[in-house]
Amino acid sequence: MNKNSLKMIDLFAGAGGLSEGLSEAGFHSLFASEIVPVYAQTYKKNHPNTIVHTADIRELDANEIRNKLHIERGELDLIAGGPPCQGFSINAPIRSTLDERNHLFKEYLRFVDAFAPRAILIENVPGLVSFEHGATLHAILDALAELGYGADVRILGAPNYGVPQMRWRTIILGVRGRTLPAGAYPAPIYHAPIHANFTSTFNGQSIIQIPSPEANANFTTVHEAIGDLPPLASGEHGEKVKEYHCDAYCNYQRRSRTGSIGVINHEAPRLSPINLKRLEFIKPGGNWTDIPNELLPKGMQRAKKSDHTKRYGRVLPNGLASTIMTKCDPHWGAFFHYEQNRSFTVREAARLQSFPDYFIFTGNMSEQFAQVGNAVPPLLAKAVGLSLKSILETED
Repeated sequence: MNKNSLKMIDLFAGAGGLSEGLSEAGFHSLFASEIVPVYAQTYKKNHPNTIVHTADIRELDANEIRNKLHIERGELDLIAGGPPCQGFSINAPIRSTLDERNHLFKEYLRFVDAFAPRAILIENVPGLVSFEHGATLHAILDALAELGYGADVRILGAPNYGVPQMRWRTIILGVRGRTLPAGAYPAPIYHAPIHANFTSTFNGQSIIQIPSPEANANFTTVHEAIGDLPPLASGEHGEKVKEYHCDAYCNYQRRSRTGSIGVINHEAPRLSPINLKRLEFIKPGGNWTDIPNELLPKGMQRAKKSDHTKRYGRVLPNGLASTIMTKCDPHWGAFFHYEQNRSFTVREAARLQSFPDYFIFTGNMSEQFAQVGNAVPPLLAKAVGLSLKSILETED
């Protein structure tokens, strides 16, 4: 660890996407808490110098952890994390304050109280803004204010920061003892074809970061993200570590390959015979409406052509991927490769999330997909981390 790096802890850490991006920005994670063992195993594998605690955060003594880390109150630079987002999500079937996951942010605040870090970062889904008509978000900001933090909220579009997929995240930033400075959130680097389909105002103001006219128009495409990975047939696994298909031909691929020994976590899920037959009819950019009616699932044979536009989708090589989910199941999204007759591999999903190739996922294939889909895109986390780092270094 660089002695000049900023010190942080990561709560609700998952596989470590947030920590990965923040580490690229100059933060070092001393401690991470994650309740799911295989997620924690992946985190530890990729952050071997971090103490990773696999436990329910409600059972952890924050002051005891601070003492074990030999950190004085007020000395830590950052507490980062994202309480489980399912209860907040605009896509959840029931969004209720009775869902105990909606109150886990209080555990995060308990650690903030114990450590009194210089800065805080909370990430969540866009639905947090509208949940309970904004009451939960107001409660978080009010609680942070009571702890002495000037905090604010923005919704950031991942492709505006170089991530090649349609993904939005709500980011709360706060600094101890003063108002969050203007320009605390990173300016979008790229224009990208994404549109908000959720509430994007809070306290009567838009909280989406919009690219300036000077921002680069050349967002990262799917082909740039995964075009150098070796081709596979449906169900093909091959060697555990594979060679790249070709030389890197764009900066995104060069960044992805840095420090990598080859292509890992790149095995193709096996599609059923009926899905392989359906796939023959789907063109790049197409979806289930390209499939002959008699080959469709019974439930979709009566669906409107304007509905479910991502189902059985084959991505456009020069476009963005749809949001990478915890299952890259073609029945639920556009997860077919643009030219190979198969669905995405874990490594392709990770590339579309902006994970570097040296980042290794543990567990079985379904567990690996879940880790990737639940993660914060590291490139987005890096952009936020660099912005926070600038604020903290200005204080020194």
